[in-house]
Amino acid sequence: MGNKRNKQVVHELQFNVAQLLKEVTGANRRYDVNSKIIDRLDEDTILISPLVGQVKFLRTGSDILVYGSLQTIIQKSCGRCLISFTTPISMELEEQFYPTVDVTTGSALSPPTDSDEANRINEQHILDLLEVVRQGLLLESGGFLYCRPDCKGLCPQCGQDRNTNSCTCQDDAIDVRWAGLQALQESINSEQ
Repeated sequence: MGNKRNKQVVHELQFNVAQLLKEVTGANRRYDVNSKIIDRLDEDTILISPLVGQVKFLRTGSDILVYGSLQTIIQKSCGRCLISFTTPISMELEEQFYPTVDVTTGSALSPPTDSDEANRINEQHILDLLEVVRQGLLLESGGFLYCRPDCKGLCPQCGQDRNTNSCTCQDDAIDVRWAGLQALQESINSEQ
């Protein structure tokens, strides 16, 4: 049986930067992104349109600065009424990537100790944006918690969606752990 070589999976957010690493400081590249490689950010957040935008690579000494802007549309579950909703999101990207192998000599390089694993250019000189972009989109999508700012949510007693129908449940039922605060509020209200 012959030798099996490790095959590297290549996707739209991986870029071979060997030639750029051979060029002078200030050399740059521009890439248009139109990728469906990421389909889920977490259990509640799905990308429903391709990730589109533009990224630029700039050789800065021995490193590469990647910057650009990317957009997509996500689907999430509302934190109040649990209904799925869609919203556009965008992210600004600005990350420094560090080679792990010198492109001319092949000798190993040590990236800065404080650099993230996701910001390292691998031994084949492939710069992979997938994890950096995934983390950025996850941060951006975290700001969209509700389907709309005035979402009324679900009734805690019967589960009725208060955005579509009202219910006859009493809202005055209070958790005993909050009874002290309710008494304080009632005393403040009675003094006014």
